[in-house]
Amino acid sequence: MQEALLLAFSEDQRPASALAQRLGIPFGEIGLHRFPDGEICPRLPASATTTLIYRSFDQPNEKLLALLLAHDALARNPQVKRVELVAPYLPYLRQDIAFHAGEPVSQAVLCRLLAERFTRIITVDPHLHRTADLGAAYPGTVWQVLSAQDVLAEAIAAGGTPPGLVIIGPDIESTPLVERLAKHLGCTAATFTKERKGDRQVHLDPPAGLDVAGRPVLILDDICSTGGTLARLAMALQSAGAGSIEAIVTHALFDEASGARMREAGIARIRSTDSVRHPSNAFPLAGLLAEAIANPSKRGCP
Repeated sequence: MQEALLLAFSEDQRPASALAQRLGIPFGEIGLHRFPDGEICPRLPASATTTLIYRSFDQPNEKLLALLLAHDALARNPQVKRVELVAPYLPYLRQDIAFHAGEPVSQAVLCRLLAERFTRIITVDPHLHRTADLGAAYPGTVWQVLSAQDVLAEAIAAGGTPPGLVIIGPDIESTPLVERLAKHLGCTAATFTKERKGDRQVHLDPPAGLDVAGRPVLILDDICSTGGTLARLAMALQSAGAGSIEAIVTHALFDEASGARMREAGIARIRSTDSVRHPSNAFPLAGLLAEAIANPSKRGCP
């Protein structure tokens, strides 16, 4: 990319610098000054005609404000013609309707806010339920919605696919992810049905005819925050006689206590992409993101 620069805040330095290296463009770190009263002020080291900001949104609230302030600094610079956002993980997407009276539709608030500002937005495996196409729902920018499944399939295949592997999704929403990975690996796929009864309470029903007895199982999901769903799923799979259980998630938002609970429930290993900085990171996304940035027409989701 000519006349381009990738910027990131300090917590995203590692994956962002790896992406800049893949793209062959300079990388700069955005400083974040904190005033005594707690207000923040980003300080950008440089800019270019096309300036990309890498930002992943675990613990999103202050990060969103810092991003908007950084964008404002770029928008005031006449040298800058395009500001693009690389956000491997986007928050606030699950609340796509007002589930109860008095609640906002947070997906609409966030997506419109970003679409009004950024020329292009690139994200990976967004946590969507009823929104099939972000570009159609929130026009005004180019949305590149990528899937991590090719990255995961290549990495799993390189390590050797266990004979008889069954890939399991915890709910209907995970079906496209599960089926796509299973197709890549040539193995069996199945999804449970989930009924959520609260932030930490879920009920899971297995699909008819599920057979995991003595077989290795890989749980696949786009996001893991509390680990409650994956823990319950692992216990159900153990009861069904699964030979071994591992899990892979695109976005790892869970803490160590949640990780311990999932391991106690029978998940031997939990791995994730580096969309969010986390001890479970095992699958870098720099190659996927670089290809998408270099090819604006690329879409990774079916």
